[in-house]
Amino acid sequence: MAMNSLSHPPSRNTLHHRSLAVIIALLASGGIAGCRSSETPAPAVATPSVTLSRTKVPLGAPVDITYRFVVAPDAPAFTENNRVFVHVVDTDEKLMWTDDHDPPTPTTEWKPGQTIEYVRTVFVPVRPYIGGASIHLGLYSPASQQRLALSGQDAGQRAYNVASMEILPQSEAVFTVLKDGWHSAETPPNNDQVEWSWTSKNQAVIAFKNPKRDAIFYLDLDNPSDVFPDGQQVQVTLGTKTVDEFVLHPARQLRKIAIPAGAFGAEDMVELKVGVDKVFVPAQVNPSSSRDGRQLGVRVFHAVIAPQ
Repeated sequence: MAMNSLSHPPSRNTLHHRSLAVIIALLASGGIAGCRSSETPAPAVATPSVTLSRTKVPLGAPVDITYRFVVAPDAPAFTENNRVFVHVVDTDEKLMWTDDHDPPTPTTEWKPGQTIEYVRTVFVPVRPYIGGASIHLGLYSPASQQRLALSGQDAGQRAYNVASMEILPQSEAVFTVLKDGWHSAETPPNNDQVEWSWTSKNQAVIAFKNPKRDAIFYLDLDNPSDVFPDGQQVQVTLGTKTVDEFVLHPARQLRKIAIPAGAFGAEDMVELKVGVDKVFVPAQVNPSSSRDGRQLGVRVFHAVIAPQ
């Protein structure tokens, strides 16, 4: 016959183990006041926030992000120039891309009570994901990698949840094709988040579906070589009209070119041309270090039409 487990009292060892379990549970939950940590949380040095130019963004499309930091009234002086880390995560908290950067006003110049605000444009990487995304932000020391305490919704490890967005399919963006005058796309080693295409002639053609409304043409480009110390003259034309003209030096530039609806005409497909006054061949410029015999103009990271 089965014996009832309550027919014998618990042994002294059993009571001892139960008592230990209760004490451990109380310690873990903070139930014993005398055992609570006396460590004081670090005071927040600023309150961050983010505003998006739009909260629904197709893959590959641009979005303007306004970063805002309100420095705490009692914030101590910043002793080094901290960096801003920005992590965009999916609904499973998996990292999709980053926008780490130095704020335009170095943190050593931030004053108590001051508001620091600036805008950055990012392009949603083309990856196999659509759905919700969250932006986690924080400040950290480049020297020690330590993160600073901020005021806001801490998502863990002093990464603060400051905004959310919805990533739409790439089909929701304006269909764009690189036509004549382009080399094949390239990516750097071990970083598939970055991609570019060099123009191969003095003029490269971009074709896209007519948005039939006002739009902004985002042209993100550079020329990392030092072959043209005075820069290159770049001209962007739509039909016979020049819509932008500028000098490109080695530093990367993002041009935001406003184009009114009437300039696109009535055709279903429209072509923009990116022209440069000078091209070069790396193998001719540095024959000892390069065998690249391609004719190169400018390096383009993004060429996107965004209807307004």
